Amino acid sequence: MSKRNSQAAKTAARERLRIEREREAKRAKVKRQIIVACSIVGVLAIAGGIGYAAVQASKPEYWDAAKDDKLVKPANTTGKDGTTVVVGESSAKKTLVMYEDPRCPVCASFEQAIGESVQKGLDDGKYKVQFVGATFIDNNVPGEGSRNALSALGAALDVSPEAFLDYKAALYSAKFHPEETDDKFKDDDYLIEVANSVEALKGNKAFQKDVQDGTFDKWALTMSEKFDADGEKYGFQGTPTLLMDGKKLTGADGKNAPMTAEEFNTAIEAALKA
Repeated sequence: MSKRNSQAAKTAARERLRIEREREAKRAKVKRQIIVACSIVGVLAIAGGIGYAAVQASKPEYWDAAKDDKLVKPANTTGKDGTTVVVGESSAKKTLVMYEDPRCPVCASFEQAIGESVQKGLDDGKYKVQFVGATFIDNNVPGEGSRNALSALGAALDVSPEAFLDYKAALYSAKFHPEETDDKFKDDDYLIEVANSVEALKGNKAFQKDVQDGTFDKWALTMSEKFDADGEKYGFQGTPTLLMDGKKLTGADGKNAPMTAEEFNTAIEAALKA
């Protein structure tokens, strides 16, 4: 190999090395720029996330905000806040007070086993029935289905007492009542689906609008406060609870509500004679 060729080869090698170093430098520069850019985006994302979380935390929870809504009392109610819901013959001397939470599985079992017996006594004029709705399961499980279903019951009551009774029976039925941990009643569409099984509510646009607009949400919260106050007054917390003349109606155990038609009939007859 000539000296000239050897020098040319060295020069070419140095040039290739220079070009490769420049490429590597460019790659390193681009990499640093990407890292810096990603870091900035990450910081902004974190800041944005914190900001979003702060905004979300500062937003009032829906049902807390509903406490400040204007109270709309359903038709067919009485009392200052419309929380007195009484169904039956006005001539009936005794009043059976029933405390129930829409999500309560024991209430569902009670309604399925004894609902017809309660209705028969009502139809026969033996007593009037006063209903008080509770929503404590929403706090315990938690969720919002008790409050939402109670509001929907208010919408049904606004249609008629019969629609209210039929809708309550449908909500507690084996077909429609969900597991306690399944907050299915929070869904307005599901509440309307259940209502479509009730003749007076099927396709009822006014009822559906009240459910979707939450017309009786404030009323549901006010009704729940009545349950809390009565529970403190009479010494109960759970549901179902039955009262007549301020005294609990219980089953064979002497503590809890009757859970069979036989137990209910025994308890109600004794209360009617008292």
